[in-house]
Amino acid sequence: MMGEILFLAHRVPWPPDRGDKIRSHHFLQKLMDCAPVHVACFAEDDAERRVGWTRKGELASCAILPRKKPQWRAGIEALVSGKPVSLTAFESAALRDHVSDILANRPVECIFIFSGQMAQFVPADFAGRVVMDFADVDSAKFESYAEQGAGPMTWIHRREGRLLRAFEKAVAERADHSLFVSEAEAALFRARSGLTDDSIKAVGNGIDLEFYAAAAVEAEEAVPGRPLILFTGQMDYPPNVQAVQSFSDAAMPDILSHFPDARFAIVGRAPSATVRQLDGRNGTVVIGPVEDIRRWIKAADIVVAPLRIARGIQNKVLEAMAMAKPVVASACAAEGIDAVDGEHFLIAGSVVHEARLVCDLLGDPARAARLGAQAQTLIQDQYSWDNQLARLPDLCGFPTVRIAEAAE
Repeated sequence: MMGEILFLAHRVPWPPDRGDKIRSHHFLQKLMDCAPVHVACFAEDDAERRVGWTRKGELASCAILPRKKPQWRAGIEALVSGKPVSLTAFESAALRDHVSDILANRPVECIFIFSGQMAQFVPADFAGRVVMDFADVDSAKFESYAEQGAGPMTWIHRREGRLLRAFEKAVAERADHSLFVSEAEAALFRARSGLTDDSIKAVGNGIDLEFYAAAAVEAEEAVPGRPLILFTGQMDYPPNVQAVQSFSDAAMPDILSHFPDARFAIVGRAPSATVRQLDGRNGTVVIGPVEDIRRWIKAADIVVAPLRIARGIQNKVLEAMAMAKPVVASACAAEGIDAVDGEHFLIAGSVVHEARLVCDLLGDPARAARLGAQAQTLIQDQYSWDNQLARLPDLCGFPTVRIAEAAE
């Protein structure tokens, strides 16, 4: 009997409509082409549990459990247990029982874990292969929150970073392979954990090149003569909120002094109250969720990624580059993308620098077009999902030839 894979994910890995789900979705599809896959994951609400997917019927099994634990309860459990909130928020006896049942009754040879929270569900006595996709070093993210925060949240974030750091190291010591979204993240983890063997690997994100072909969609209707600067993302995610607030308040006044008709459009789901308050200030327009983000990317003159805290690879940057748009990014937002500053995108060292780079591009459309074209060529050459995930089957112990053999 052909061996099988258990795929654990903290969110339903479809549809691929946000950063973490894009990565998990493509990882899952790659593994489904190699072996029968059982999915066990959480859903944030009933709507997410019900959402369909054309390949769902191809799964060996699929368990989607609701995650309704309030954050205050997860916080109390974390304090009592001495665990990170990131773990107690996802603790589930029902999922533990389901995993035990799958392992007892199916020939699972590999457990693939997407996101660190899910590593707690791997039984200590599982003898098969374990592949952990951390994607980013989450503990470092919480440490950054602590450094930039104030009040009680500083202590909470510092505690979370310290406990997660120890947990991440223990998980990596247990796993056969630990994956990160970029070599920069992998190197950071090696330095923080002291683990230097070749089990720590970088497996990057890709882009659906056909989907992001610029000719595939019509641009969102723009106002002639009004430059459009665009930011995209999940707009209740704190680093995104911080990024657009900083850009609107600190960069846009300078940009407007040179280009008075410029607009800064914030496009993405669930804009927080802080984000909504930016609407109408300093040329900022808060759009909220849209059916097709490509229409806004195509309409943009420049896409910005002014993040102050960022881990891994920013899909928003890859998507803009894939559609031949010039990108101005902060150093941390550009980290992990194998591109050259000044050739494929522009990296800003400060808010003042961001404003100057945006103005330079708005004042030189030919250079902006050239930068976008070079970016698109880079993405097409290096960032297809097939290219990025070529090693994944081997890492999980299921080279693609096994599917072919099973079909014969």
